[in-house]
Amino acid sequence: MNTEDIVRLDRKHVWHPCTQEKDHETSPPIPIERGEGSWLIASDGRRFIDAVSSWWVNLLGHNNPRLNRALAEQAGRVAHHIFAGFTHEPAVELARRLCEKAPGDLSKVFFADNGSAAVEAALKMSFQYWQQIGRPQKTRFVSITEAYHGETLGALAVSGCDLYRNIYQPILMQGFQVQGPDCFRCPYGLERESCAAECFEAMEKLVSERHAEIAGVIIEPMIQGAGGMRIYSPVYLQRLRALCDRYEVHYIADEIAVGFGRTGRFFANEHAGVAPDLLCLSKGITGGYLPLSVALTTEKIYRAFYHDYQELKAFFHSHSYTGNPLACAVAVEVMKIMDEENILESLQPKMDLLDASRERFESHSHVGEMRRCGMVAAIEMVKEKEGKIPYPWQERRGYAAFKLALDKGALLRPLGNTLYFMPPLTISEDELQQVIDVAWDCIVEVAC
Repeated sequence: MNTEDIVRLDRKHVWHPCTQEKDHETSPPIPIERGEGSWLIASDGRRFIDAVSSWWVNLLGHNNPRLNRALAEQAGRVAHHIFAGFTHEPAVELARRLCEKAPGDLSKVFFADNGSAAVEAALKMSFQYWQQIGRPQKTRFVSITEAYHGETLGALAVSGCDLYRNIYQPILMQGFQVQGPDCFRCPYGLERESCAAECFEAMEKLVSERHAEIAGVIIEPMIQGAGGMRIYSPVYLQRLRALCDRYEVHYIADEIAVGFGRTGRFFANEHAGVAPDLLCLSKGITGGYLPLSVALTTEKIYRAFYHDYQELKAFFHSHSYTGNPLACAVAVEVMKIMDEENILESLQPKMDLLDASRERFESHSHVGEMRRCGMVAAIEMVKEKEGKIPYPWQERRGYAAFKLALDKGALLRPLGNTLYFMPPLTISEDELQQVIDVAWDCIVEVAC
């Protein structure tokens, strides 16, 4: 099928995610034929550096030979089987490796198939736990402004990005939401590198007053992804862990986007030296090959569900593809590569390269800030530097930069007026520099 036929049939039949389809009248979708390392190659021969890891999933490059081999070998054994009452080696091996890497005493792994599903499972586990230990009044969850935890209804209910959830408000469960950290526009006039997370006072006040009815607090550790790559102090997480302990509330960590080395540590919680009660993982877990997610939890929570069947305390939650052997086999290989090829140890020169570009970006009269945590960096464009006045969202400056970057050979999908880098961890320094240069050229042209 040629490029024209693919685009024609796409426009006739396909509804794309997070897309105003009318945009495709002037910017039709680009058919991708194959991937090579950090690159996506279109059917017409154009090449794009995948600077956003194809929505943050590609961890170790496209068409990775070790992951290809692991997938093919498992496909030659069994592609899928029911996971209730059965098990298999890849799932067991993955669970063991995850528990060994995870912070704290997380020792049980529940499998799902995407990030939203992992969040749903964690919320239900937390809720049911309190019901089954005699604390039935603990039914509500706390999240922070600009949070993003997925787009199923439960996950959406604990999210804070109005763009995704406002229209669905009438059908969402009701929880609590407090002002989260906004280090770029800090109301205290402090710096994220030296503050004591004074912004935590909103969370502390709510939980201290309403803890009797709160089951858990859910948060994206270190970086709020879809909220604009907001990077905040690890002190916030330290204070949250202490608060949850003090008032018997679950700390639920959504590391779906930031786990597996994205922040420079295997898990983002390591920056704060704390461990959650429930940990949600997905995206990079299979290196961008197959859908898979997990919710890790403690023996203490697990034991509240461990009874005779007649007690009806089992966790009656399932997905058809729970524990899929293909996905688990690839995920095991991802973890082997991370260790055997010293992926985390290889990141420092690339993080240094990102830091070296900060002065260049922040010299621009319409860049308010460049921020970085690990291999995630964000450049926030503003209408007025003084006062950090944003561009009106209707002007779509970020979208204009995205289209321009494609013409220059880079996939830089923005978050509003924020351009960001979240490339595969295996990107070369030369490729990363090329992405930085493309971003600069785009900002010069669209931020004026």
